[in-house]
Amino acid sequence: MLPALAGRPLRVELRRSLGPHLAATSIPRRVILLDSEVLRRRGEFERILVHEIFHFTWTRLANATRRDWEIVLHAELDRRARGELGWSAEWRKLKLTRRDPVDRSPAWRRYVCESFCDTAAWLYAGLGEHDEFSLAARFRDVRKRWFERTFPATGPVPI
Repeated sequence: MLPALAGRPLRVELRRSLGPHLAATSIPRRVILLDSEVLRRRGEFERILVHEIFHFTWTRLANATRRDWEIVLHAELDRRARGELGWSAEWRKLKLTRRDPVDRSPAWRRYVCESFCDTAAWLYAGLGEHDEFSLAARFRDVRKRWFERTFPATGPVPI
């Protein structure tokens, strides 16, 4: 279940087609566009919408919090974790070089953001399983604990 959110309103628009993408977000305009294709499969609307909402959260996190999330991902890479909690993170992960995490390259930072948003979607969209949830349970548990610590049930999530 999605936690309470705090921030200025977001506008969500459903479009007939967004081309090859299922969603697009404009942080400055506070708009989320969703392709109507997300309505064809049970749970896709919720999963994609939560992912996009958490792009707004990502931009409001303190740098120290973002770095803390990077530590979680570095630990996964050190343990050779395969898979992800969504395709948007997984294809970026697959393209990373060994230097990207060390250098904090743009490719690494995009992956970090997408993994954060995909993890939020996995946690809060209300889906038990999905074919894009390929990360092993032991790594999912670490991510879940990080989110619970970072966004306690007593406070709203900033958007």
